[in-house]
Amino acid sequence: MTWMQDRQNRRYAVFLAGICLALAAVFFIACADREIRIRDSLLKWERAAASSLLEQGVPEGTVALAFKNTETTRAGEELLRKIGYTEENRAVLSVIREREEGGAGIFIGAAGLGVCLLLWAGTLCYLRRREKTYEHAAHIIDQYAEGDFSERISRGERGVLDHLFSAVDRLSTALQAKGEEEKKSREFLKDTISDISHQLKTPLAALHMYTEIIAGEPEEPETVRVFAEKSEESLGRMDRLIRMLLRVTRLDAGSVRFRKQKMYAADLVREACADLMERAERERKKISFYGEPDAEIQCDREWTAEAVGNLVKNALDHTRSGGQVTVSWKKSPAMFRIIVADDGTGISQEDIHHIFKRFYRSRQSSDTQGVGLGLPLARSIIEGQGGRISVESSPGQGAVFTASFPDDPEKVPPLERPRDARDEEDTWDKADARDKPDIRDKPDIRDKPDIRGGKDMWDKSDAGER
Repeated sequence: MTWMQDRQNRRYAVFLAGICLALAAVFFIACADREIRIRDSLLKWERAAASSLLEQGVPEGTVALAFKNTETTRAGEELLRKIGYTEENRAVLSVIREREEGGAGIFIGAAGLGVCLLLWAGTLCYLRRREKTYEHAAHIIDQYAEGDFSERISRGERGVLDHLFSAVDRLSTALQAKGEEEKKSREFLKDTISDISHQLKTPLAALHMYTEIIAGEPEEPETVRVFAEKSEESLGRMDRLIRMLLRVTRLDAGSVRFRKQKMYAADLVREACADLMERAERERKKISFYGEPDAEIQCDREWTAEAVGNLVKNALDHTRSGGQVTVSWKKSPAMFRIIVADDGTGISQEDIHHIFKRFYRSRQSSDTQGVGLGLPLARSIIEGQGGRISVESSPGQGAVFTASFPDDPEKVPPLERPRDARDEEDTWDKADARDKPDIRDKPDIRDKPDIRGGKDMWDKSDAGER
């Protein structure tokens, strides 16, 4: 009986029930009227019989006794048969029939015709309302096909038809979400291509100029050597840009399979900063390390080292000569934090919400190195392992980046030598797909280390020894 949950079906059922009740009422009225007519006819017949008997001199007592008598005799039946009063041909029935045939037939015929007309009109009205409902639904579905999802078919009622409309609405919601996602993907692809072309335009223009200079002065070996080196630098910049783009794209696509294992945080930080120590010394900047030597972290070694290295590189980029960068780590019951702090130029409030966007460079970064991919890459690596990265900064007060990793031993696989993903950019298209974990833990970043105090774990001369 689920069809009764539909409002239009219920209305039509009520209409039919009303018609049936009307028919029953007409029938009972007709029966009552017929009974009244029969009583009137019998009374008139009895009056006529009594009058005739009295006129013929029959005593009143005899007439009264005859009308009160309920018993029949054979002699009486024979008399009635002789004068023509039989079961098939009674005078009283003839009187009744004559009086009723005309009016009753007209009444019943008119009532039946009225009922049929009402039933036909109600059915037409029901079908017309149903047709309007279907036309309205078809119109909205056509709007869905054209990309307009401003209206909904469902009327918020119960019934089979409304269940169908609700399913269509859910389908339209899914189509709308998919369309918006595709639109964002197209816009993202457009912006990415624009950013890549912008980043490649400068080194390509430089290469074009260097090539013209070298071609114009082939007899000057020193000039050829100088501009060949500059060409090599431009090529190296493009190579780094393309490799970082490949890494970020692969991380965003979820095709990186992180291989977590336990390791000493000190070893991880040492590996991450190994290539940056010489640069820091050359630029007269200091990198300090703080943390428990035996503290263990669970993460993918190569990828996490690259993320930490990008954070340290970003700190060096925004620290003046003579400045200090501090890398510390701290273990809590549920999280392991690696903190990179500097005393550089800091980040303005208008930029702090955009620093993890690809190719984003603030006005203060116009004179620094980089292309704006280091922080997005670090964030993708950290969040891809179920962690979170946060930043605190004020202009002129330096910046503090905190990378928080979940500490869950049950999810760490047996120790194995991970593949060096940084040497495999040319084979990344063959990597196994992997979904990124959902990030729900919000790290507590209130306890930051003081970058001006503490004891250095490594000096520049023995940074590799614990």
